[in-house]
Amino acid sequence: MTKALDDLVALLGLEMIEENLFRGQSQDLGFPQLFGGQVLGQALSAATRTVPDERLVHSLHGYFLRPGDAKRPVVYQVDAVRDGGSFTTRRVTAIQKGQPIFFCSASFHGEEPGHHHQFAMPEVDDPDTLLARGAKLLDFEGHPIEFLHLPEASADASRPARKRVWFRLAGELPDDTALHRYLLAYSTDFNLLTTSLVPHGIEFGDPRLQIASLDHALWFHHDLRVNDWLLYDMDSPWAGGARGFARGNLFDRRGRLVASSAQEGLTRIRQPKGQ
Repeated sequence: MTKALDDLVALLGLEMIEENLFRGQSQDLGFPQLFGGQVLGQALSAATRTVPDERLVHSLHGYFLRPGDAKRPVVYQVDAVRDGGSFTTRRVTAIQKGQPIFFCSASFHGEEPGHHHQFAMPEVDDPDTLLARGAKLLDFEGHPIEFLHLPEASADASRPARKRVWFRLAGELPDDTALHRYLLAYSTDFNLLTTSLVPHGIEFGDPRLQIASLDHALWFHHDLRVNDWLLYDMDSPWAGGARGFARGNLFDRRGRLVASSAQEGLTRIRQPKGQ
């Protein structure tokens, strides 16, 4: 693994303090508050540590309660809600400074046969084609996720509330299904909420914008590998009342729908003083 990817895997690895109690270090990405994807990934990692290996997470639903501090560790308390014949349920509370900053429920299920259908993968250029045409590969300095944004059709207010991004974690990873799932949880918090800003010509980083995740839901449909390219196809059916709602489908390069996500967040535009 590259050092950046190795550091991210370690970040999500967690220290076991006591039974059902874990501590994770924090990563400062330069955002005003702790990156929500870190808390998602670490919470799922904590829950997974309390579940038998033969059961894998298939859904996660969480709420962000308070801004996290990127300079402090986070403690995760896992509540073993239910261990049933087919499903296992866990509730996780993330704590900083003695107060909950996030909580989620996660459900785990073993493999079973059943009928199958899925949405078709959108017809878009693959990453190799985009790179050959000179597409710019975007990443954070010292961070392992690489992004390839597909070009938008237009740049005015008529643009649909949609974003399509190829991404991967650059480097080698062990063949650990659970690890790839909580690395995906970490990654899905990038780009999703800002999809609701696209029709309004507002970019992340605009000094007028106050933005924060309020909740995040994630469903896992297939095994996946986050160090191979995944297409994140996102849209925003609604925005209003200083909130935006967005959802996403994640496809692997074979066209399999491997996961789906949804998120609502604060997208407040601050008015200048005196107005």
